[in-house]
Amino acid sequence: MSVPMRAKLQVGFVQELFYGPDNTKSGEILSFHGVSKNKYDETGLDEDNTFAKFSPSADLKLQVANPGLWGQFSPGDKLYVDFTPAE
Repeated sequence: MSVPMRAKLQVGFVQELFYGPDNTKSGEILSFHGVSKNKYDETGLDEDNTFAKFSPSADLKLQVANPGLWGQFSPGDKLYVDFTPAE
C-alpha cells in the first residue's frame, strides 16, 4: 500500500466495560460508522457527503484500555482516521 487513505467516521455509541468483584471500570468499546446525512440540499456539497460518496459504508470498533482516553469520545463526534503503511 503506497497511497494513504483518510476516512471520516462518527461515534455511534460508547460502551463502558467493568470487571471484577468490585465492578471496576476496565475499558470502553468505541463503535464508529461512516458519516452521512439523511438528506442533503440540492447541490449535495457537504464534506460528509464527499466522504460518503467514496466510502459509502464503514464500521469500526475499538476497545480502549487506556484510562487516559476514557470519556474522550461521545456519540455524534466526527473524526478523521488516517490509514498509512506501517513497517
